[in-house]
Parts: sequence; C-alpha cells; structure tokens
Amino acid sequence: MNMLKKIAPVLAALLIVFPVAAGGSKEKTAVSSLDKIRQSGKIILGTSADYPPYEFHYLDNGKDTIVGFDISIAEQIAKDLGVKLEIKDMNFDGLLAALVSGNVDFVISGMTPTEERKQNVDFSEIYYKATHGVVIRAADADTYRHSPAELKDVLIAAQRGAIQVGIAKAQIKGVTGSALEDNHPQIKELGVLPDLIMEVKNGKVEAVVAELPVAKAYVAKNPDLMIADYVLEDDEGGSAIALKKNSPELLAAINASLDKMIAAGMIDTFVADANMLADQL
Repeated sequence: MNMLKKIAPVLAALLIVFPVAAGGSKEKTAVSSLDKIRQSGKIILGTSADYPPYEFHYLDNGKDTIVGFDISIAEQIAKDLGVKLEIKDMNFDGLLAALVSGNVDFVISGMTPTEERKQNVDFSEIYYKATHGVVIRAADADTYRHSPAELKDVLIAAQRGAIQVGIAKAQIKGVTGSALEDNHPQIKELGVLPDLIMEVKNGKVEAVVAELPVAKAYVAKNPDLMIADYVLEDDEGGSAIALKKNSPELLAAINASLDKMIAAGMIDTFVADANMLADQL
C-alpha cells in the first residue's frame, strides 16, 4: 500500500508533464514563407521571358540574360529582403501551378489579378497598368486597323492563359472558343508570344492581341507588322505579383518594396530602361 502511495505521485507527475510537452510541440511557431526565403538566402522568381519589355531574353556581352522591368522589380525586392534572386523561366500558363506547388516563391510576369486567379493565389498591389494593342500585318491596314468590329468572325490569337484571351472574347465580336475546343476557333491560343507573332506574319491568324508595350516591341522588329489604331481596355486593371496563398508576411514585405519603388519613380525608370533594351533585340 505504501509502495502504491509512492508510485501514484510519480504517475501523476508523468501524466502532467507529457501532455504539456506534447501540447508545447504543437504550439511551435510555424516558419513563414518570408522566414524560409531569408533562411535560404534566395527568392525564386517564376516568369515567362517572352514578353518585352516586361521580361525577355537579351544577349549581354554574348551571355543570354533575362531582363525587363519586371525583372528589375524582382531584383529590387530581393535586395530589400536581403537575399539573392533566382529566376525560373517557363510558359506563362504554367506559372501559377509552379507557385502553388512551391517550385517558385513568387511570380512576376505582367499578370493581371483576376478573380479566377485569386481563388488559387494571392496578389500584391497593382504595380503597372497597360492597355492592349492588336498586331496585324501592315498589308492589311485597310482591312483591320480601324475598329475591332473588322475582326468579327476571323481567326485571331492571344497567349494561352493570359488576360488577353478574355479581353478578346469580351471586346471583339465573333471571338469565341480556343484552339482546344474545335477545329475552327475564332481565337487561337499558343504558349509563347514569338509563336503568335509568327502566326500573324505567316497569315495563319489575322491579328494578335497583346499588351501595348509588348505589341510595340515586336512590331518595332517586324516592319511587315503594325498596330491597329484602337486599343482594348483591361477592365480588371493592371499587373500584380502573385504569391502562394496565406503568406501575409511575404505579401507585406513585397508591398512595402513596391510602395518604395513607386514613390521614388523607380518603376517608370525600369520601364524606360527595358524599352531601350527591347529596341536592341
């Protein structure tokens, strides 16, 4: 009996200590996305480098380099976070999947924060707004340059997964479907802009819808192309940075960096510099 009395307090003590310890392990503070980035010493950017002046490949002293004003923004964010920037280049329509899966830490690629995209990722504040142009063959100036109504029921193209697909469907009469839906779509979707430009150059589509600065960059290098006289407005408005959902610390840090850049006029400088590089392509 005396032995049981001696053991009982020990058992009681064990029952008290171990639940507290287990509970304590559950209460450890989770490491945030921002903490992980700082611990690793780098932040991984996902982008689609076929979109001058936003992001594009440029030969710098014979070395293939990804440049553009989106890249300059990413470099400044990395600098503000005190880490190095690593860039992963991929097709635009694979960017958000790479973000959700954790293959990249953030996406900067002229991306519009649509409601559909917000279901899967979070976005920063808007850092740049652009209108959208229509690239046509110069030889077709009399046919397609005056009004989007002239493109009614002809085959046009836009980048797969990009906002321009929805803009074309909403603002150009007769534009429906996609390259995957039937054999005779009114809008053709391809993964990269150079392929779209070749489609219009070769007469396989009648026009390509792209953001105006991007359209200008491609037309400047292709004298057989031109930009129609009208523009298409983006009602959803502007480009933002995509982040994995529930990353509040990283989102706050990126917005603070953007606010600093916008206030200092840095983004305007980045855009001007990127346009100058794009002119050299």
